[in-house]
Amino acid sequence: MNHIDDASTLTVSWWKSSRSDTGAQCVECGIVDAGEQVVAVRDSKEPTGPALLFSYAALDGLVGALRRGELK
Repeated sequence: MNHIDDASTLTVSWWKSSRSDTGAQCVECGIVDAGEQVVAVRDSKEPTGPALLFSYAALDGLVGALRRGELK
């Protein structure tokens, strides 16, 4: 996993997580490089804030661990 300090510098189309509500807990994702299979994740309230960069496999592992309740 890597990160970028200003997510607004990425040339991606952001979409909100299906689990995000209209309140304060919103996460957005964007495909940075489909060939390299890299996804960015950011806080929708801070579009110029940092974003985490995950490989598809790492993001899949993170989501799986969250679904299984392994991370809180």
